[in-house]
Amino acid sequence: MHPNVGIEMAYKKKMEALVDNMHRSIMWWVVNAYKRDTPETVLMALDESSAMKLHKIIQKLTKYWHKSFNEAAKEMAKYFANKNQNQTDSALKAILKSSGMAVEFKLTPAMRDTLQATIKQNVALITHMADNHLKEIEGITMRSVQAGGDLKYLSDQLEARYQMTRKRAKFIASDQNSKATASITRVRQVELGIKKAKWLHSHAGKTPRPTHMALNGTLYDVKQGAWDKDADGKGKGRYVFPGELIKCRCVSRSIIPGITKGY
Repeated sequence: MHPNVGIEMAYKKKMEALVDNMHRSIMWWVVNAYKRDTPETVLMALDESSAMKLHKIIQKLTKYWHKSFNEAAKEMAKYFANKNQNQTDSALKAILKSSGMAVEFKLTPAMRDTLQATIKQNVALITHMADNHLKEIEGITMRSVQAGGDLKYLSDQLEARYQMTRKRAKFIASDQNSKATASITRVRQVELGIKKAKWLHSHAGKTPRPTHMALNGTLYDVKQGAWDKDADGKGKGRYVFPGELIKCRCVSRSIIPGITKGY
């Protein structure tokens, strides 16, 4: 079961659209206020009233975009979780059908809990991304005022921060897509009575986890997971599932005795 790239790209686009709108709003209000109220002579004098005007503008922007992201995050996270469930169920159903097994999946309590956890986690990630961006924008603007920076300096700093937040949105879409697919797959494996699965390393990423490379091809209990002796990256081990850890793109292959070749 592999994460669906289409869902990841659609989710990324939705987040990027929100980030783009926020950036345009910030650039318009902050840059215009900076240009109008803080000429070079005032900047060098550390004019308090100009700084306070900028501070108030950023506070209003923060309040507005915090609310906007909170509202949008709930809908986006729900869309993402449901899309993942439908896609994963359809893919798993097709795999089982090819092996002569007809299965109808239902929204069980376990699946409902998994979807709610996925939604909650994604809402938190999206809103934190926006809050962190807005906090950094205020810091950049105030530091620019204090340092007597010109408009180009401020614009370049705001643009750099914007690109960082866009990169964060891309990471959230990719990482959460792997996690959601893995969680939904695990629930369905347990519900189908599947006991074992094979760990398949993704062979992706510039710095793959040595422990996950070593787990490639290993059978593990679908209720317990596989032992990763360096799960935290600091030598502390625990049982984990494919796709669970940050940036992990590993997947699982269900083992069904009598159907899976070799078992």
